[in-house]
Amino acid sequence: MYPLFRLNDTVEHDPAIEAWFADHSGELGELARRWFEAMRSGGHDVREVLHDGHPTACIGDVAFGYVNAFKAHVNVGFFRGAELDDPAGLLEGGGKSMRHVKLVPGRVLNAAALDALIRDAMNNVRQHLRATA
Repeated sequence: MYPLFRLNDTVEHDPAIEAWFADHSGELGELARRWFEAMRSGGHDVREVLHDGHPTACIGDVAFGYVNAFKAHVNVGFFRGAELDDPAGLLEGGGKSMRHVKLVPGRVLNAAALDALIRDAMNNVRQHLRATA
């Protein structure tokens, strides 16, 4: 188990994130927006902040996920991804805790499995917050 990653200045809707999406138009930007919206809609306790230059979703002030657009793909990342159940094998990365799902336009995606990872990431943070309260 890894420490919770807390971020200052999380808000319900961060205007800097909308500016980020405006700067990332096109297919990759829309792909990133779709999955960040899935994170945003995860409950009344979800907050957000532009962290390290990309949209980051939090439960309160604890980061659980992010999106980032690159030249040819989008990453949907999870700060505690190593702790997530991933029966579909979507997660990539070998760091101590972080994992991501690489989305490439035109490549088939198991959307239900990615939705499940997002919900699991949110619930993972909620459980850790309850345990430390």
